[in-house]
Amino acid sequence: MPELPDVEGFRRTLASCAQGHRIERVEVADPAVLRGVTAQRLKRELEGRRFAAPRRHGKWLIAPAGGPTLILHFGMTGGLVCRSEGDPPERFGRVVLTLDDGHQLRYHDQRKLRGLWLATTDADVDRILGEQGPDALSLGRAELDSLLEGRRGRVKATLTDQSVVAGLGNLLGDEILWRARVHPKSRTSDLGPDELRRLHTALRGVLSTSVRAGQVPPRASWLTGHRDDPDPHCPRCGRPLRRGKIAGRTSTWCPRCQPEHS
Repeated sequence: MPELPDVEGFRRTLASCAQGHRIERVEVADPAVLRGVTAQRLKRELEGRRFAAPRRHGKWLIAPAGGPTLILHFGMTGGLVCRSEGDPPERFGRVVLTLDDGHQLRYHDQRKLRGLWLATTDADVDRILGEQGPDALSLGRAELDSLLEGRRGRVKATLTDQSVVAGLGNLLGDEILWRARVHPKSRTSDLGPDELRRLHTALRGVLSTSVRAGQVPPRASWLTGHRDDPDPHCPRCGRPLRRGKIAGRTSTWCPRCQPEHS
């Protein structure tokens, strides 16, 4: 599932492929990915416009186009690629923007859980994004402590709540908590100073490496590299990993490295 590092990679793709270029043609192969805008209006509003510098907030990609703003969310299976006009189509290609130099921005998505919006004002952008916490990549230690202070829910659910911290999903949440040696079911309000310090250090380290890789990397030394193994073991201590549902999502943790406190 695309999380902050993936969307940052899509932002770079859009910037390198399309920033400053004129949109010559908009083709919608599947209008089911359009949210609050018709294919006809998307075509009318975007064709002839030029993309300015895109930005990202959490899992959202915001692409101003000299008036309207294209907003993308990638849901569980979405992605954005830059191709030449003659390249074979993407398997689950939904929308194609052809640029003045012959390149194409192609939005693909198998499950079509989110999609594309078009905003005309800054207020529209804010309304579409909804209630978002600060971007996870921007968080300093004091700000993270302040965000978590007084919250009574489980720490995994809190970290992946986009209204608290924007950009963290299931993979990042599990990896950060494993590195911080914090059980995902721990009460956020019960975290002590050492746990909060380890949590922020892990968040910064995991995000830094993941953003460079353009994804949460499935490295052998990372929890992420083993969570889908048939018989997963902790890469740190070698003990069997455990799986369970937390806030409706399957979580993975090491019961030895991340002991659950009563």
